[in-house]
Amino acid sequence: MQYTHLGRTGLSVSRLCLGTMNFGPETSEEDSHAIMDRALDEGVNFFDTANVYGWRTGEGWTEQIVGRWFAKGGGRRDKVVLATKVYGSMGDWPNFGKLSALNIRRACEASLRRLQTDHLDLYQMHHVDRDTPWEELWQAMDVLVQQGKVLYVGSSNFAGWHIARACETARARHSLGLVSEQSLYNLAVRTVELEVLPTCEAYGLGVIPWSPLYGGVLGGVLRKAEQGRRASTATLERLERIRPKVEAYEAFCEETLGEQPADVGLAWLLHQPAVTAPIVGPRTMEQLDAALGALDLKLDDKSLARLDEIWPGPGGPAPEAYAW
Repeated sequence: MQYTHLGRTGLSVSRLCLGTMNFGPETSEEDSHAIMDRALDEGVNFFDTANVYGWRTGEGWTEQIVGRWFAKGGGRRDKVVLATKVYGSMGDWPNFGKLSALNIRRACEASLRRLQTDHLDLYQMHHVDRDTPWEELWQAMDVLVQQGKVLYVGSSNFAGWHIARACETARARHSLGLVSEQSLYNLAVRTVELEVLPTCEAYGLGVIPWSPLYGGVLGGVLRKAEQGRRASTATLERLERIRPKVEAYEAFCEETLGEQPADVGLAWLLHQPAVTAPIVGPRTMEQLDAALGALDLKLDDKSLARLDEIWPGPGGPAPEAYAW
């Protein structure tokens, strides 16, 4: 396993982060525990979850599954850098969601109980809250840090301006501030390259891409369809919008590189300087094993250039609709 520091911190995390969103709704608790055991055996020490995962309002189903895995002992909790999130609604009453000081405190305590731990290594704001002043938010986070319940604070789905504002407000309070940003980032969706990634690099934030394979679109979806394997409706809808690009991508991966498209998509992210660890969210053990293989794939400059031709980023050729 390869490791790197999370942003400007001294915290060492694996180059792949285990996402747990499928644990519960898609993957049984028994299988989820087996996947976490395998990930840990392979050296993956960075696990990501959220209080809303499991999609049963107020239950924190996925956090409970992870917590019962920690409770098995064997040093599981001590070996894992545990990240969870706060923002989503956990009840029908006011103040059961977003980032007020009240909800941050309430949500943190609830996550600690479900996860059966006394602290969160990385507590992430799942979305920006435009209704809560930054000073209030940081006061709440600083208290949790002082109490030892939270070690580091991160963001997710923030714009570049939000990251800068959060960091400057924290600096004025002499707080460490944000250490990471979790963003939608993959070959097909590269909008964060415009402002989010430069802002993260400027402020020393690690970048944790979610949906690194664009919901399966970059995972060899065309070949799987030929083999009779069904894709989700969302994946098929995305595919139809960009089918020519996917056809070129899969042909390049298989005919030129001789590699699986999923491995190439993850490897490309690992080659991006701002990226700390893509989040892989396996439903099955086979998907986890496949993701681990991407760590050994090195892409040369020619291959990277060809991928940029197929999937031009915001700095690449202008979309036809905007060409002058």
